[in-house]
Amino acid sequence: MDMGPVALAGASPPTGIEALLRWLWSFRTARVLVAVLVVALGVVLSKFLVRLLGRPVARRFDRQSVAQTVLGIIRVSTVIVATFAAGSIVGLGIGDIVLSVTVFSAVLGIVLAPIVGSIINGVFVLADNPYEIGDMIELEDGRRGFVDDITLRYTKIFTLENTFLVVPNSAMRERDVTNFSAEDERTRLSLPLLVTYEGDLEAARNIMERAARNCDGVIEGGPDIRIGSARYPAKPTCLIDAYADSGVRLSLRYWVRTPYKIPRIESTVRERIWTALEDADVEIAYPHQHLLFDEHSGTARVAVGDGIEPPSAPEDSGVTTRESIESDEDVGIDAADDGGGE
Repeated sequence: MDMGPVALAGASPPTGIEALLRWLWSFRTARVLVAVLVVALGVVLSKFLVRLLGRPVARRFDRQSVAQTVLGIIRVSTVIVATFAAGSIVGLGIGDIVLSVTVFSAVLGIVLAPIVGSIINGVFVLADNPYEIGDMIELEDGRRGFVDDITLRYTKIFTLENTFLVVPNSAMRERDVTNFSAEDERTRLSLPLLVTYEGDLEAARNIMERAARNCDGVIEGGPDIRIGSARYPAKPTCLIDAYADSGVRLSLRYWVRTPYKIPRIESTVRERIWTALEDADVEIAYPHQHLLFDEHSGTARVAVGDGIEPPSAPEDSGVTTRESIESDEDVGIDAADDGGGE
């Protein structure tokens, strides 16, 4: 079917330019070039719309990830409309294009299944809002970083090692993610420490609390910090956690203002506690055992074969077995019999 301009009945004869356009339209190559031009204009228009609607969309949606997703949908929709228009120019109807897309999608359905799954999981990630762009998160394997971008297919993380980590949204929904920046950046840390039973327990607790308060980044005190319906003291607090085999286990709990330098703050707190305990002559306990031996040590009944035989007593050990006592008694009886016979 000829898609070129058709002269209306009773219209004036075409001018030279109109005749030239009709002549060019009769060539298939010209239609293809026009279709390519329409697609290119659609791409340019999509970028223009994103720039034009960027601020209004950002004001409409508070979350940056949702705003970026909406702008991406606008960009893709504009290009799709331009593609349909280009197909009409070269003689393809909308029904033909839709049928072609349907067949193509059915053929590649198995190949595209993981991508489609990631997109669906991306929708859930955007809806559940477990993290947002700019939040500091920690994955199950201990890697920490800042969320740089959230798309329908993946989450891009800028790690503290100055590397980018791209994780599919399907994997992000299946693993545990710790968000340090959600609502309140203040984070509570715990430091376990084992001190000996012979040491001054109260002095050790005071030393640990004082050492943590003097570290940069640690909240020294103030109003209690609320978590849910509970409130916890903001100042460092050292509690008795348990009575262990080698000593008393203490637990120092303290708050840091921001989660961005946690390893450095933890190292500083440990160093100052170590120095303060050494100056106060408070000993840190370590696993050890005391072995005690007395006159009852070293004897046992050992099963050998079908019977039970006592172990042989070492020489000059002072240990007497039951058999040796019976043997001595037999010897004494025999000696008495011999004496009576005389």
